[in-house]
This record gives sequence, C-alpha cells and structure tokens, in this order.
Amino acid sequence: MHLSPPLRFASMCRIAGSPPRILPPLLLMVLAALQQAPIKATCEEGTLCKTGFPEDVYNAVISRGVHEGQPLLNVRFRSCKRSRKVHFESSAPADFGVSEDGVVYAARSFQLSPGPTEFLLYANDKETQERWQVAVKLALELEDSVKKQKKMEDIVFPRYQNKHSGHLQRQKRDWVIPPINLPENSRGPFPQELVRIRSDRDKSLSLRYSVTGPGADQPPTGIFIINPISGQLSVTKPLDREQIASFHLRAHAVDVNGNQVENPIDIVINVIDMNDNRPEFLHQVWNGTVPEVSKPGTYVMTVTAIDADDPNALNGMLRYRILSQVPSTPSPNMFTINNETGDIITVAAGLDREKVQQYTLIIQATDMEGNPTYGLSNTATAVITLTDVNDNPPEFTAMIFYGEVPENRVDITVANLTVTDKDQPHTPAWNARYRMTSGDPTGRFTILTDPNSNDGLVTVVKPIDFETNRMFVLTVAAENQVPLAKGIQHPPQSTATVSITVIDVNESPIFVPVTKHVRQEEGLLAGKVLTSFTAQDPDRYMQQTTLRYSKLSDPANWLKIDPINGQITTVGVLDRESPHVKNNMYNATFLASDNGIPPMSGTGTLQIYLLDINDNAPRVDPQEATTCQTLQPNATNITAIDDDIDPNAGPFAFELPHNPSNVRTNWTIIRISGDRAQLALRIKFLEAGIYDVPIIITDSGNPPKSSTSILKVKVCQCDSNGDCTDANMIVGAGLGTGAIIAILLCIIILLILVLLFVVWMKRRDKERQAKQLLIDPEDDVRDNILKYDEEGGGEEDQDYDLSQLQQPDTIEPDAIKPVGIRRLDERPIHAEPQYPVRSAAPHPGDIGDFINEGLKAADNDPTAPPYDSLLVFDYEGSGSTAGSLSSLNSSSSGGEQDYDYLNDWGPRFKKLADMYGGGDD
Repeated sequence: MHLSPPLRFASMCRIAGSPPRILPPLLLMVLAALQQAPIKATCEEGTLCKTGFPEDVYNAVISRGVHEGQPLLNVRFRSCKRSRKVHFESSAPADFGVSEDGVVYAARSFQLSPGPTEFLLYANDKETQERWQVAVKLALELEDSVKKQKKMEDIVFPRYQNKHSGHLQRQKRDWVIPPINLPENSRGPFPQELVRIRSDRDKSLSLRYSVTGPGADQPPTGIFIINPISGQLSVTKPLDREQIASFHLRAHAVDVNGNQVENPIDIVINVIDMNDNRPEFLHQVWNGTVPEVSKPGTYVMTVTAIDADDPNALNGMLRYRILSQVPSTPSPNMFTINNETGDIITVAAGLDREKVQQYTLIIQATDMEGNPTYGLSNTATAVITLTDVNDNPPEFTAMIFYGEVPENRVDITVANLTVTDKDQPHTPAWNARYRMTSGDPTGRFTILTDPNSNDGLVTVVKPIDFETNRMFVLTVAAENQVPLAKGIQHPPQSTATVSITVIDVNESPIFVPVTKHVRQEEGLLAGKVLTSFTAQDPDRYMQQTTLRYSKLSDPANWLKIDPINGQITTVGVLDRESPHVKNNMYNATFLASDNGIPPMSGTGTLQIYLLDINDNAPRVDPQEATTCQTLQPNATNITAIDDDIDPNAGPFAFELPHNPSNVRTNWTIIRISGDRAQLALRIKFLEAGIYDVPIIITDSGNPPKSSTSILKVKVCQCDSNGDCTDANMIVGAGLGTGAIIAILLCIIILLILVLLFVVWMKRRDKERQAKQLLIDPEDDVRDNILKYDEEGGGEEDQDYDLSQLQQPDTIEPDAIKPVGIRRLDERPIHAEPQYPVRSAAPHPGDIGDFINEGLKAADNDPTAPPYDSLLVFDYEGSGSTAGSLSSLNSSSSGGEQDYDYLNDWGPRFKKLADMYGGGDD
C-alpha cells in the first residue's frame, strides 16, 4: 500500500506565548492514519503535558499483499522529558516490527486476512522501567480508499490572521513540519511522488516552485525533483540509508520574475532503515587461549561483528550464539557466549590440554535481536587453545635404577633416571628437577637434568675409593620447576632408588707423605745417603708385586733413588747457591710404579731445605769506580756482596794489602757500614789514568772467609762539582768493550753489504750482455709488431733489379766506392768487394756483426732516406744459392735446400730449424 502523507504545517502546542491552537479533528485523523511520521511538537514550560501514546488506537488501511520491511504506519510517543528514551516492542514480532522512531513495518511477507488485524505496541522506558501500550488495527483497503490515498496532500506556506486587524499577515515559521519518512530500497516505480508544495497566493499569482539542498541541487544531485508549476516533490531512485540517513531540503516559491513570494520552508526526509545488511565479523577467524583446568566462568575472548543497518533499530541489534563445538569432549557445551557483548567464557569444568589441546567454535551473529526467522546471520570461527599448567607431576619410569662407576673417576655419568610428564614439553611445568634425599652424606654425586630428554643424569663429582665404599644406594626425588596447580590431587613429586656399584681398578701408588721435607747442610758430598722416600699401593684386594722407584725430575742432577727400597743418595755436591735452589729450597720429583693391569704410577716430591755454610768469599761491587786527581773531592763508595747468608755474610771487614806498597801509599779505605766502605786518595794529587786497587774483604763466618777483589779506579781531572772533564778519560770510561765491539761489527756489516751490492751489479751487467739479442731489443719481432710500409702487390708489380739479389763473391770489384761515401744499406751502382762473403751456412755471430755494421752505417750517413723509405740492408749479389725469394718459387725449391745448419744458430732459430730442418715431415 502506498501512503502519501498530508504535510500541512500544524502543531499541537503554542509558540511564543500565543494561545494554543487545536488542529481540526479531520486533519488529525488524516495525519495519524496516512502521514507515516509522528507530528513533532515542542511544548513550552507551563503547558500541560501527558507522557504516553496520544492515541488509544492506531488505525491503518493497507493492501492485501505486504512484503518484508514494508512500512505500514507511524506511531508517536509523547514525553514530557526530552531526555527520556523509550524502546518500542510489538506483541506480534513474527509479523510486525517497530523501529525506534515509531515506524511499524512488516516483519515478513504475507497476505492480509479480510478481517481486521489487531496487535499491541509497547513503549518501555529502560531507566524507570515504565511501560505504555497502544492498540493497532489494520484493515484491508477498498478501491475508493486507494483512490483517495492517491491524492497528494499539500504543504502550504503558513499564514496567520492578526486578531486585532483581521488581516492576514506573514509570520515566522513557527509551525514544525513533520519529516517525511521514506523507506530505503524502494522498488518504485520512479519517480515516486512524495508531497505537493503550494502557496496560498498561487490563486492570484503565477508561481514557480523549487527545492534546494543535498539530494536536489547539491551532491548527490537529482535524487529529489519538483515540478516548478504544480509543486509536486518526487524521488527519482531508491535510497540507501547506509549512505545517507536523512535529507534536509528547503522549498522556495517565487513569481515569474524571480521575486520571492514566500519565506523558504524546511523539509526533512528521513530514510527508514530496512534490514538489508548482514552482520559482518571483524575477523573471520578469532584466536584465543585459556588455561587448562580453568573454572567455569573464566573469560576466554571476545568476538565482535558489526551491522551496517541502524544500530538503534532492530535491524542493527546483534545477538551472538555458538552453533557448534569441535571436539565435543568432554562436553559439547564447554563454552558459552554472551549474546549481546560476544564474550566467550567457560561454562563447564574438565578442560584438559593433555586430552584436547584446541577447540574450534562456530559463532553466529544475527540481527533483529537474534530473531532466527527475520534476522540476517553470518558466522565466524573461534579457535581456543588450551595453555598448559602444571597439572601433572613427573613420574619415574622405574622404581629402581642401576649404575656402576670405576673408583677414583669423576665427572662421569653412572645412571640415567627417566621420567614421564604429560605437560607440554620444554616448559617449566614439564622440566624436571632432581634431588637426593638420602644415601650420599659426603656429597659424592649430583644429578643434572638433560634439557632435551628431561632425564636425570647421576654424575660423580668426588672420587670414590673402592676399598672404602663398594656400593651406594641413593634415594632420589623428581619434581617440576614450578609447583603443581591448585586443586590437583597428585603428589607433587615422585621418588625412586638408585643402586650404584663401585668397580675396583688398579690405583696409582701413593708416596707417604706425598711431599717430604728434609733439612740438610749444603756441601754434602756425592755418595752420601740423604733419606728414604717410599710409597704405598692402595689396592688391598689385588695381587701385585713390589713397587719400583725412579727419578722423574732432578734439575741439578744431585740425587738418585734405589729402585727397590727407595733410598735416596747424592751423586753431586749440594750447593745452596745453585740457581736451581729457590729460597734455600731444592725440589726433586720421584716416581713409584706397580706392575698391575694396567700398570700405574704415582709421584712424590722431595723438598730439601739447604742450610748455609760459609763456602763463598765476599767480593766488591761494582768492580769499576771513578775518582778525581785531587784530594777533594775524591771519595768512592764501594759495596761488598756475599752469596752466603747470615751469619756467614756481613758485616764485612775492608783493608788494603801491603803489597804492592804503593797501594797503601796512594789509597786509604774506611768502612762506613756493615757492607759498605769508602775508598779515597791518601796523597794530594795522582796522575790521571786507570789504576787496579786490590781490596781484601773478610766476612763474619765461622771460620771467616776472605778474598782479594780488584777495583778498577779511573782517575780524572774534575771540575768544582766533582765531574770529570778529561776527554781522554771520558772516551776511555764512556765506551766499554762491548760498545766498541758492537760499533766495529756494524761497520763490518755495512762494508759487506756494499761489497755484495757492487758484485751483484757487475754480475747483472754481464748477464745482460750475455743475453743481448742478435738484433736491438727495440726491434725484436718476437715482442713487437712492426709495419715497415706498403710495398705494392708483389715483386712482379715492381720494377726491381733482381740481379742485385746475388752473392757478393760473384761481382767484379771495379769502380769501388770508398768507404764512408755511401751507406751499406744503399743500393749499389757497382759491385763492392768489401762486403763480407758469407758461406752457405754462416755462423750466428757473423750475422749479428753484419747487421750491426749496417745499422751504424745508416745512422752515420747524412744522405739517408726518410725512415719510411725502402731500405736495402744487404746486397747479396748474383747467383744466390738460395734461389728466388718469391712465394711462388719457394714451395718448389724448398725441398732441395738443407736447413740443418739452423740448429747451430741458437734458440732464436729453433722454430725455423723445426719447420725446415731435416726430417721427412
């Protein structure tokens, strides 16, 4: 049924303080039944207002056949509170629905029965929980009623009558024009007439009507058109609420001259939402996790779908539900979903990752508040993965584990403890930790965890003696890195027994003690018994013979050991001052070996503390000194050193010998401390030079030991500060013997290098001369490509005198040109006997000399032609035995020639010798 709403400007309430004006009842009935839009009124404060439906019954006449989403009528709800929001409901939601703006529409397509159809509409206030209702009666339209409805109602530009003058005066637009409600996706036909706009002055004036605004003359243009003469407003195509929900147009009336006749009026066209969009999930696949053994009500995830339809209407109100769950164990309903928010939570206990690791849910979103009959639906997949918690403790695969270990071995694995854990591998809930609860009081074992297999590796960390412990029985426990989850009934750990057998092996002999200390005076002569150093074999349960001893380390080679009884005797004199003695201690190492299988050996160290005896005389240090020629200042400090230690060292006694006599005459010595003395001149002046001054030094040993040390004293001239100024003395004292030797060695090395360089240069020149080519290296055709000139097409094309290519010995020596007048490479006018006569097999040296001579003649001849001219390098004379040089004749005459002599010309002619020399090839 097509309803054309009459849209005359009307209001139920007073504006700007005028008395309330009530519309005619007939007009109210038409508006209520045909307009399809509620009349919006604004009541001022002080006006009586009643909240609820303004009508007790809404009547509408519709055609027999209705289709889904077809608007039937509009109901309006009057509220005294502008902030009040009500929600409409239908008592017959399967057949009729109502939008939030009061549009009653068909929820499905059906045929209306001949009798009246009645149902109720409810308005619910969600805040106050108040509820109102109104009855709706639908009647089947008749032919005459349809014709009446086809008549368009008019929108008339409003006019008021002045109560004082009685004349009509134009007023402000204080009438609120109800909006036009137009369903989206209408099937036409188009253009579809909506309403006619007219002015009361159209009877006296010729008017033109127009509309402006988005949808008319502004983008999107052309959706609404108006007949400028009749004022008929029409829509030209279906509307889409998801693109534009409402249009705001302005109607204009002007005369033929374009002058405005009426003030513009606003027309609002609301696009009524139809359920033409399915819900769409933001993601087709949703992934979520939840810990296993979670309690019912545990939040998992939220799925969200959106609907392009009006979210405030049923078309955009979504409801969620779970269609299926895979797998369906332990219960087909392990999860539930909040139908409004999409929150998925657990609803049953029994989530066990070890049985089911993942659940797949099919989620459906349906609009129309989930109405399965009229709502549109869409589905998505929710994949829920169960995360592991520690709900399974590790369990040993056996109650007793066995292992064995050789004695004295460490860092070896003696037993593998295997456990099983149903939790996810390589997580703290799966990783096992092992500990020993009993059986190892001395801490000889530890248990490590293999990170890959989770096995416990029983490892020996301290040596085990078979003679002391032959077996260990350990009690071990295994538990996870994290504690068990709450509520798990299993014990937190598992225990097992580990039996470890110790294997007896041949052990090394042990010296008793391992390090033996001996105190002995130095100077013990060779062949003396020092001590006895023996070892013991710890193997009490093995059949073995006696031990054998040997020396392993004796830096000074002073000792030897008896291989049978271990007695140590000296083979050299013990000397405390030996460089092998550190801090009076001498160390020697000995070896004890048994004859077990396999044979084993052990070492022991003998430490000999050498007591000092007075076996070293003191000596002066340094052995050179410098003093001045005069008495003042001329003192030189000297120091006495002794390799012995107290009491066989200082304090020392210093004195000068009586012989030679000049020593005491020239010098005097005074002790200034226990090991230091001062040497000075006794006389006033002593000639510069080097003097050997003997000094007798005696230590404090018992008996004392003395020696005479020679002190080289360099006497020189000194300045006032006591520094030497004698150059000769400086040279003599400044450069020692080592420095002079070093300087001489450097000079000798430099001379040798210079000599070697000269020899090398001469040898290089000789090699270069020996390797000189037969021709100049610049003209060596092996390394260069030389272009001499273009000489035409061959010998037959040139006017050459071929008689010149003959041997020189056949030419008569008349009219010889003197040497130096012409070049050797110039074409001769007469024969020249001075050219060297070449034999059939010339020596290679002759050819080189000949070429060099020609080159010198060409260089010295001022009449030489340019470099690119034809040069004659040789005159061969007549009767050449080589025959013609023409390429046409060489092939016929080559076989008669003997080229074996080319082998004698050296390596440069070897290629020619190979090509033309003897041989059948």
